[in-house]
Amino acid sequence: MTERPDARSEVGVGLVGYGFMGRAHSNAYRQVARFFEVDPAPRMAALCGRNEPRVREAARRLGWEGYETSYERLLEREDVQLIDISSSGDTHREFAVAALEAGKHVLCEKPLANTLDEAREMVEAAREAGTVNMVCHNYRRAPAVQLAKRLVDEGRIGEIRHWRAVYLQDWLLDPRTPLTWRLRRETGGAGPPADLGSHLVDLAHFLVGPIAEVIGTAETFIKERPLEGTDEMGEVTVSDAAAFLARFENGAIGTFEVSPLVPGRKAHERFEINGSNGSLVFDLERMNELEVYFEDEGPRSAGFHRVLVTEPEHPYMEGWWPPGHIIGYEHTFVHTVKDLLEGVREGRSPAPSFEDGLRCQAVLDAVERSVEEREWVSPQFYKPGAG
Repeated sequence: MTERPDARSEVGVGLVGYGFMGRAHSNAYRQVARFFEVDPAPRMAALCGRNEPRVREAARRLGWEGYETSYERLLEREDVQLIDISSSGDTHREFAVAALEAGKHVLCEKPLANTLDEAREMVEAAREAGTVNMVCHNYRRAPAVQLAKRLVDEGRIGEIRHWRAVYLQDWLLDPRTPLTWRLRRETGGAGPPADLGSHLVDLAHFLVGPIAEVIGTAETFIKERPLEGTDEMGEVTVSDAAAFLARFENGAIGTFEVSPLVPGRKAHERFEINGSNGSLVFDLERMNELEVYFEDEGPRSAGFHRVLVTEPEHPYMEGWWPPGHIIGYEHTFVHTVKDLLEGVREGRSPAPSFEDGLRCQAVLDAVERSVEEREWVSPQFYKPGAG
């Protein structure tokens, strides 16, 4: 059979996990080569999970060629070159290190790990492996966030002075909501403050710069929840809400708040950046828009105006619909996979890399330490005395 002139190479993907994130990632692998010119294109080789009937059905429904119930077997497969870790946080270090040692490229869901020490191990394994690594912070790849980044880098809002960000939801508001893995320290790490807060910290690093020190407070408002499938109650061993102040290395100050206990808020991720010459506002629930204000435009525009970020010159929009036709949450994962595949082709790790994930983890760790010590704490990206 003669090869088509436009034939693309392929990279075999093995995905671990088929819940909420696994579904989002599966859709991205199915769609990316249909809307963007990617080379290599992903081949959805195998889905991995422990429960054979469930993983078999999920593989069929989500479009995977096959499945595995053993992670070790997945790593042994020669037709799998990229491992995508979309399982619970307590598996990230083990699965990522094993994949890197097996010479695989790795995409890992956020936050990178459950602890700072685990994140350090993962970064060291990535350095030794020399393969491509990436953390899935998909909100970086909303076109409106990319526009905010461009305006910041071009100096349009001047010297950045203020950052404020919230991520508020209500999915844990009902005390009858079962005790999930996210609410146990051993499986969910720091819980919702890390799960939601990692997104805000990553965006702050992306748009403003490194965080120098933090001081925070946290609380567990609902201390027990039903054990799933039983009448028994279990202890919530993480904080279910947190807030902290931050000082950035460039002199800006910031505020962060996360909680899944806010009535009426569904996915209220919002940030505002204020500079000496303007302000930018993004809200995930209106993710195709960026609110902008520039002081130097004079009194005729003395107020925020809304930019609909759907023109083909905006990042990623060339692959989608005509101007004014909005995209959604799932598209940010397609964009993430697009950039990951470009990294595989070029032999580089797209941002946020595991190194970026470590910096985010260090801030989350510093927030926890500041809550315990009731004082300002600086993130420790590396162990004292380490390079």
